[in-house]
Amino acid sequence: MNGDAFAAAAARPDVPRYDDPPIGPGLRIVEAPLVVATEESLRGYGRLVDDPARCRIEIVRWPARGWRPVDPDCGDEGGITAGEFASEWRDGRLHGANAAVGGAYVIGLASRPDATDGGGPGRRVLLWHANYHPDGGQMFFPKARAPFVVPMALPGDDVRPEHFVNFWFDGSRGLCMHPDIWHEGVFPCGPSGAFIDRQGAVHARVSCEFPREFGCLLSCELPLAAQRG
Repeated sequence: MNGDAFAAAAARPDVPRYDDPPIGPGLRIVEAPLVVATEESLRGYGRLVDDPARCRIEIVRWPARGWRPVDPDCGDEGGITAGEFASEWRDGRLHGANAAVGGAYVIGLASRPDATDGGGPGRRVLLWHANYHPDGGQMFFPKARAPFVVPMALPGDDVRPEHFVNFWFDGSRGLCMHPDIWHEGVFPCGPSGAFIDRQGAVHARVSCEFPREFGCLLSCELPLAAQRG
C-alpha cells in the first residue's frame, strides 16, 4: 500500500478529518446483508467496471434555482478528479485516505468499544458514517485485484441503516456508482487495499452519522470468498 495517500490527505488543512468519530458504548449493531455484486444485483446502484480508463463517470448538471432551466450545453463541466483510495487496518480501526479529494478519516472499527467478543480486523467493519455525492458518480477499481466490499443504499435523505446492502466483489472487476448513492468508501477483505478512484471534481458530500441519528453502528462482513448470494 502506498502510504503517501494518507500523508497527502492529512496535509490538507481545509478538509475535515474524521480522526475521532463519535463512537460510544451501548450502540446496537445493524447487520448489512451480504450480496455478491453482479450486473443484476447492482441495478439501481451502479455497474461493474472492466477497464477503469474507459469508465465514464456520471456528472449531474448544476440545478436551476428558479423556473428558468440551465442551458443544456453547460452546468456539467466541472470535470473529473482521480487518485488513489487507500484503506488499511491499524489498532482495530479501518483508516481511509482519498488522494483524489484530499480526505483522511477513520472509516470504522473491528469491534464495538465496549465489546469483549471482538471481531478482528479483516472479519467485519463497523461503520459510523455514510455519505453520497449529488454532483456525480464515483468509480473504485482494485489495484491488486483482491476481494473487497462496498456497502450502499439507494438515494433518499430518509435513509436508515436497514436500507444498506453490503456488496461483495471478487476483485476481478471494479464498481462505478451512480450519483446520490449512499456509501462509505471501499473496504479490502484483508489488512489493506489500494484502489483507483475517479469521481466528480465538485465533490459535494451529504452525510449521515449512525450513532447520532440511530444509536447504532452498521456491520459489514469482509469475506475473502463469496458466502451468500
